[in-house]
Amino acid sequence: MKFLASLALAGSLLTAAAPAAQAQTKGTSPYHTRFAVDGPIILGLGATSAFGLYRVQQKSGLSDAELANLKKEDVPSFDRFSAGWYSDNWQTASDLLCYPTLVIAPALLALNDNVRSRYGQVLGLYVQTMLASDALFTTSVGNIYRYRPYLYGTEGGSGRTGKIATNSFFAGHTAHTATATFFAAKVLHDFNPGYEGEGLVWGAAAVVPAAVAYSRVKAGKHFLSDNIVGYTVGATMGILVPQLHKNKGAGVSLAPLQGLNVNGYSYSGMMLTKQL
Repeated sequence: MKFLASLALAGSLLTAAAPAAQAQTKGTSPYHTRFAVDGPIILGLGATSAFGLYRVQQKSGLSDAELANLKKEDVPSFDRFSAGWYSDNWQTASDLLCYPTLVIAPALLALNDNVRSRYGQVLGLYVQTMLASDALFTTSVGNIYRYRPYLYGTEGGSGRTGKIATNSFFAGHTAHTATATFFAAKVLHDFNPGYEGEGLVWGAAAVVPAAVAYSRVKAGKHFLSDNIVGYTVGATMGILVPQLHKNKGAGVSLAPLQGLNVNGYSYSGMMLTKQL
């Protein structure tokens, strides 16, 4: 499955990269970035991710007594089917599918003429997008204790008492992969709106992180709900961060606001809006 998913992503992006519609004038960008604004944002996200990792290091694993008291019946019914699963092969498969995708997805964007002309800006956006997902991920696993599925079985070796045994929520592999693939699909669309084969690219962007999620469940690393959250976070960040940087004319508007609330009291103020 991991090879089919990788081929689907690479093939669809390669197909779209060469003959994509030239609606976006070469040399221009659909995005607006400013170092004075985006630089501090990137630093802040990086600091948040680092603090999340620090919190992970402060966590403690389970004792043998605590492991013995774990019961599958304590797992919510929709996740219970995978409680006790463990597979080194599926863990390796998820690594081989996730980590290369984090490099391949943005690299393939350079094959498109329109994207390549502003590739430095695109890479900066990619770093910011990936850090946004990572900040949410590390904050989650650093502060939320959820036991991994394999703890409800007998396998896992020394990992059963390690710190990462409580890092089940949410699925980082799935989140980061979804961030990369949906970012690539979003950027290609924004530089080449309406290009031929766009549906294939979005389809591949959806399939690859789904394959990672499947691998993580089979490996006993995450429950289904962990992967659903990870997929949602990654896909959202992959689309939202580039969208927030889109050129929209004025983009941000400030207007007076007044009226009556449900209790009949008047209110007034200013309304700040940004077109998405």
